[in-house]
Amino acid sequence: MSGHSHWATIRHKKQATDAKKGKIFSKISKLIIVAAREGGGDLSGNYKLQYAVSKAREMNMPKENVDKAIKKGTGELEGSQIESVIYEGFGPGGAAIMVETLTDNRNRTIPEIRRIFEMRGGNLGATNSVNWMFERKGFFTIAGNLPEDELLSAALEAGAADAELAGDVFEITCSPKDFEKVKTALIAKKLTPKTAEITFVPKNYVAVNQKDGQRLMELTEALEDHDDVQNVYANFDIPEPATGQTEK
Repeated sequence: MSGHSHWATIRHKKQATDAKKGKIFSKISKLIIVAAREGGGDLSGNYKLQYAVSKAREMNMPKENVDKAIKKGTGELEGSQIESVIYEGFGPGGAAIMVETLTDNRNRTIPEIRRIFEMRGGNLGATNSVNWMFERKGFFTIAGNLPEDELLSAALEAGAADAELAGDVFEITCSPKDFEKVKTALIAKKLTPKTAEITFVPKNYVAVNQKDGQRLMELTEALEDHDDVQNVYANFDIPEPATGQTEK
């Protein structure tokens, strides 16, 4: 996919420059609470909690905040009932979009998510309307400064399922349960990921023009800014215009 920019890669470049720590801490706390409630407070036996705590450490979230969130999840501390809800829809150019939320009031969240879609040229779909287009995977990006065959070989040796060049980075995927193992192995090989997360990866990508690409960026950014939204996943990529050409 060289010459294209997948939404997953675009999103992480953007997040590096516009992170709002207060909001991020709140979102990570919710992630930890749900992971601890579903799988218990022992990190060694709960890969979802391992991942959530790892994200907290990456953002320098205070340890006391992490511990409090785990205790809320296990019931040791009182807290509001948070549930995981995934909304599905379509954006400009026919792109499929999944919105992963953690909310304490889905009756409040769904009309707000629907309004964001409708105001930016999209529409909220029914359950299972697009999730079949995505797979849950561990996802890494690494700067594309190595030969492709060398990087692929190193990634597979680390336990990854696949690796491909997308624009100026390599995108590496693995099973969610192998996430921490692959991450540790990549770092040991001096292949420090720019991005490391458990995510939904599209089975196929939809190429959109620059105009629809811009509208999709505005839609996904508005969704990501919502307090209840943890992640936004989309299956579009934007071809880079040829030198000297501009999008009409």
